[in-house]
Amino acid sequence: MQWLSAENLIAVATAVLGIVASGVMLWFERRVPRRKRIGYRVQMDNPIGDDARSGRLNRRLGLFDETPGMTDATLVLLRVENDGSQGIDRDDYTGPEPHGLTAVFTDRTIRGVSVTQPSDTSHLMDHFTAGRGFGYEGNTLRVPRVPLNRGDHFKLLVLLSGGDVGSEIRLTGGLRDGEVHPNRSATPDDTPPLFGRAARLITIMLTVCVVTLAAIVVAQDDTRPPIGCESGRLTLIGSTAFAPVLREAADKYERDCAEDETEIVVDTRGSTSGIRELAAAGEQAEHGSPPVVALSDGPKPSGMPELRENRVAVSVFALVVNDSVRLPDDNLSTADVRRLFSGEITNWRELGGPDLQVRLVSRDADSGTRQVLQRRVLGRGEIANSSLDCVHKDDPSIDFVRCELDSTDQVLSTVAELSGAIGYSELNLAGRVEGVRRLSLDGDPPSVDAIEHGTSDYPYREIEYAYTYGSPPADSLASSFLTYLTRGNGQDVTRTHGHVPCYTPEGLTLCAG
Repeated sequence: MQWLSAENLIAVATAVLGIVASGVMLWFERRVPRRKRIGYRVQMDNPIGDDARSGRLNRRLGLFDETPGMTDATLVLLRVENDGSQGIDRDDYTGPEPHGLTAVFTDRTIRGVSVTQPSDTSHLMDHFTAGRGFGYEGNTLRVPRVPLNRGDHFKLLVLLSGGDVGSEIRLTGGLRDGEVHPNRSATPDDTPPLFGRAARLITIMLTVCVVTLAAIVVAQDDTRPPIGCESGRLTLIGSTAFAPVLREAADKYERDCAEDETEIVVDTRGSTSGIRELAAAGEQAEHGSPPVVALSDGPKPSGMPELRENRVAVSVFALVVNDSVRLPDDNLSTADVRRLFSGEITNWRELGGPDLQVRLVSRDADSGTRQVLQRRVLGRGEIANSSLDCVHKDDPSIDFVRCELDSTDQVLSTVAELSGAIGYSELNLAGRVEGVRRLSLDGDPPSVDAIEHGTSDYPYREIEYAYTYGSPPADSLASSFLTYLTRGNGQDVTRTHGHVPCYTPEGLTLCAG
């Protein structure tokens, strides 16, 4: 059965264990009374007299030479702490003696005691007086009824003689609804465990289950294949600006559908060129819709009723200039852009920039990016071409320099190389090329986020369309890939490349226009 997978079984076991653990803890909180606890631990037990480990140093310094009975002296540091869940008052000590606790140092004699404590519990010192039972005799130390808030502690530094290092040390006393017990911490200032052994065991078991489940999920390829993987061969043509999205989406689709014999070819040469190729392929096809999809920056020309549109994304474009062109706020007005691309402005100083000749680096007539600029910004077509190499004018009598190139990549690389050059590109591609800067239009920067959230009127943008010749069959590779691109995992690829997918809450509004 499909649900009996390793990760599902571990997930169910973890959930059951979590529910049981929660119930046990709830029962424990309700049924088991919260106890008062005083813990103690020996943090130091060292010789300071004339013994095998320290005698050489003490003989050299002359320590205890004139003190009878101290040649086998030892120092013990005893820590006493409230490690329970409740505070302890003086009245919580239940022994019949005036003092609260009794420390016994087996086979040793107490010679002196000093009380130490951290600064935040200095109020405890007021209780260590003879009137409250503090004192010692022989091997027995009397500890007063010291009130301890939760987590409070004090330390007793005891000077001893006789006996051996490591001899038994016990702390005893009565405590209402509680106990006095030894702690096992070995390091000087370790705090006792916050949770009991059962709680720690349950936590470890839950952690192991969760880590195991996470390892299984990470180790296996959990990517769900596109809905209705189909085999066959598909050709994607059209927009060069959208080509990076198509290439990555095609690669992912082929990997996700590795069990099917699938081949997707990306061959983009411009939006208009792609529309024409699709129409020609459709007319030559003998049986319905050919396995071709054309991507276009903007809608198809009129008079092609056979082409069926699919709105894919909103693409944002940008005007780009060579780094040598420094304009106020890196901004141009729409009116200035129209004057530039009509050849009226031929030197950047006319717009507050450097004394450099303007070089217009444009796309060819098949470019959807160019058509979007003309439709959304210029309001008309561009002027005629005047240069083949983007540097020299073919006709000396013409004042402006304008060239046309075949792809967005060529435009960007040329603008990056030529001083005074200006061109245009899909936004995300423009941000990857060194030597060019993107310009704002009418004070609005080219920003996908601002457009997506409705905070910008930036004009240089357009809907990306995917066209088929007629309606491809539902079980065709063309239909499956379009579904993957517009409604499936291909949406993540589209967004990664700086486009807003149409089938998202924000994209539905933007693509409706």
